[in-house]
Amino acid sequence: MAFLFIFSYIIIILAVIEISALLFIYTGLDKQIARFQVISMMTGTGFTTGESELILEHPLRRKISAFLILFGAFSLAVIISTISSILSDNLYTKEIGYVVIVLFLMILLLKLPFVREKLVDWLKHNAEEHYDFTDLPIKDVLLTDDDDYISEYPVLEDSPFAGKKLSEIIDPEKDDVVVLYVKRGEITIRKECLSTEIQEGDDIFVYGDKDTIKKIFGDDTEGKEVKKEG
Repeated sequence: MAFLFIFSYIIIILAVIEISALLFIYTGLDKQIARFQVISMMTGTGFTTGESELILEHPLRRKISAFLILFGAFSLAVIISTISSILSDNLYTKEIGYVVIVLFLMILLLKLPFVREKLVDWLKHNAEEHYDFTDLPIKDVLLTDDDDYISEYPVLEDSPFAGKKLSEIIDPEKDDVVVLYVKRGEITIRKECLSTEIQEGDDIFVYGDKDTIKKIFGDDTEGKEVKKEG
């Protein structure tokens, strides 16, 4: 019975990983990133990458992460305790089997298309309603439409923009583009960004219509797009 209990509990752990990964995906996180980060938090390995910032910057993902860290620590204690008392019969194997069934039903339910759509809408609405504007990730604040786009354009040595002002490049009345700021070394230029003469080495951060931005700055720039996948 002890071995059956351990086997059943491992299934519960795998089910919790799957459910948590699905919830991360429904908040906009990429599938592969979601699964890797869930396993990392569950095992308490402390494996950190730039992708971990995608978890920390989202309020709902932080709550799921806190649960995974605590559940992972609890699960390790349960497994160690079970192995140490392997001869004990009172392991509640039947009850743990019910938990396995419930978790798998939850996974099947979460994978239904209409449930996914409803849950994605609810998670997005919940984040907007219950969290400060500054707590929300960039994609939930600015990338609300498929054509919304944020890009970083580096002014290279042969850039046609060097020596020009952004007001000569972008027409605020016609172009659906907003210059967020110009980064010049350690200096961030916001207030006077349109009237400031662009220099080689500057980084221009723009937001607006994707096609318009690519028309002005080009498709083959070395800029960095802020992707909607999170």
